[in-house]
Amino acid sequence: MSSSVLSVRVSAEERALLEEAAAQSHTTLSEFMRRRSIEAAEAEVLNRSNITIPAKDWAAFEAWIGRPAEAVPALAELARRAPSWKG
Repeated sequence: MSSSVLSVRVSAEERALLEEAAAQSHTTLSEFMRRRSIEAAEAEVLNRSNITIPAKDWAAFEAWIGRPAEAVPALAELARRAPSWKG
């Protein structure tokens, strides 16, 4: 696996925070930054996906999106429950 250096400018306060987070994660600052940056990049890419609907399917999509919502009893029950962390 080849690697390259990536430089990032941060303030003294930001660096101190990053160093503390790395220490609490029992890892080096470099490894902490690499791991967290990759996680953030993956999330960003996944959240910005474009969905392409073929022209032949467009009418079916519009019909589906335009129909009235259906009641889903299990989801209604779930919405009424108190969150598990408030139990």
